Amino acid sequence: MSDYSQLPVAEFAFPGPLRDQLVAAILDGSKTSTTGTVHEYEVEQEDFPVVGAREVVVDSQGRPVAVIEITDVRHVRLADVDLQHAIDEGEGYTTVAQWREAHEGFWHSAPMRTALNDPAFTVDDSTMLVLQRFRLVERLP
Repeated sequence: MSDYSQLPVAEFAFPGPLRDQLVAAILDGSKTSTTGTVHEYEVEQEDFPVVGAREVVVDSQGRPVAVIEITDVRHVRLADVDLQHAIDEGEGYTTVAQWREAHEGFWHSAPMRTALNDPAFTVDDSTMLVLQRFRLVERLP
């Protein structure tokens, strides 16, 4: 096992059932991509992800469960998300429309709007996204 204590933390969704589902998909290898809005990075004052960076995935209780490595980063408009990215999110999407509906629901949710400190936050075709691909490097005990 490598020393992961100095790595940044990767949190998928908010703690709860969705995070649990996403973490399970990472651990079983079916989730190899993820999406965020550029706006989220700006609000959180976070740097954009870079290829080769490693992160520690945490579960809903904040426990480290895996190390992932970013293998690709793209900035695209919401309208330009491709089917392979949607499929690789590991949530069972078979169309970009399904992926978009679920993601818009998440981005327009009260918890996300609260996290962004913007009760009217919304996305549209021109919203810029950060699409990441990653690989599972290590499962943590």
